[in-house]
Amino acid sequence: MSKLAKRVEYISPFHVMAILDKAKKLQASGEDVIHLEVGEPDFVADPSVGKAGIESIENHLTGYTSATGLPELKQAISSYYKTHFQVEVSPERIIVTPGASGALLLLSSLLVNVDENVLMPDPCYPCNRHFLVQVGAQAKLIATEPSEQFAINLDRLPEYWDETTSGLWLASPSNPTGSVLSKSYLERAFEKTNQLGGHLMVDEIYQGLVYEGENMTALSISDDVFVINSFSKYFAMTGWRLGWAVVPEWAIEGATKLAQNLFISAPTVSQYAAIRALDKDVLEECENRRQVLDQRRQFLLEGLKRLNLPVVAPAQGAFYVFVDVSGITESAMQWCLGLLDQYKVALTPGDDFGEHNAHKYVRFAYTCDESRLEEALNRIEQYIKR
Repeated sequence: MSKLAKRVEYISPFHVMAILDKAKKLQASGEDVIHLEVGEPDFVADPSVGKAGIESIENHLTGYTSATGLPELKQAISSYYKTHFQVEVSPERIIVTPGASGALLLLSSLLVNVDENVLMPDPCYPCNRHFLVQVGAQAKLIATEPSEQFAINLDRLPEYWDETTSGLWLASPSNPTGSVLSKSYLERAFEKTNQLGGHLMVDEIYQGLVYEGENMTALSISDDVFVINSFSKYFAMTGWRLGWAVVPEWAIEGATKLAQNLFISAPTVSQYAAIRALDKDVLEECENRRQVLDQRRQFLLEGLKRLNLPVVAPAQGAFYVFVDVSGITESAMQWCLGLLDQYKVALTPGDDFGEHNAHKYVRFAYTCDESRLEEALNRIEQYIKR
């Protein structure tokens, strides 16, 4: 009898899938479920972006592109860094990938050997660590605390590092906490990882969705930082499955070779659409939507304050608020299941994002309008009182 590969055992399923499955069943039975668990904006890409994709099909521009992406798209991304962040990034350093997930797979293969580990903060987005399993490596989660905004204490980095450590992976803005790392923090992170002989990778897929703190890129620190990004969040192109990685010049050849073998190329139609997404008028619409998300953020924060639910991380970016529910439950997962079952509000339990005190936390996603957020808060208030 055939058997699954051992690595499958080391990849944990999303705990939130139990929430999602139950939410879908409730909706199918006619229940009004409010989704605050989904890490996806409720916006869609600007209509002109879709038209650009359609035009590429009509013009039969649907064949393979270069493994690292359309030259026009790579140039547009390069110009975006120059215009918005005053950073020079040559197009040759940009590897266009099938989503940020493709970029993570590529960098895992490029940077991490079998039996090595990569340091990551606990909590963090689970797929980042699961990609390491695919290359025979693992994440080494470092417990973080609300008092440190869930950031790794860099002064202790040498304690966490060992002879099998390859690098440090961070995210800013962060999923699930919404925290934004400062430029000074990232500078120190790069300096210390460099001294320890490792690499620094920064996940910037929520870049642009910053409301407090500095909207920046780690590429401004050094040409030797690795960065991944995506058209999914700020550009609202989740299903187009398009992302990119930026690598140092010395890594271009290796990254290109891997891209050729792992992907052949990213989706061609999506690439033509993404060129349009980087035009000035579309970016202005993205900015308008960022302001809408900021209004929702402030509305939700006020509502949580009213309910005496402590927000434990500065919700500076992305579209998440991380909340401590330990004052009302011993299990965030069971609390979330009960909330969905009784009041039809779906949230993500902290269990998905790490191990350290995960049972205490719940992630709220403000990916629906304020009327729905208000209704969700009212239902949660009833649930708490009950």
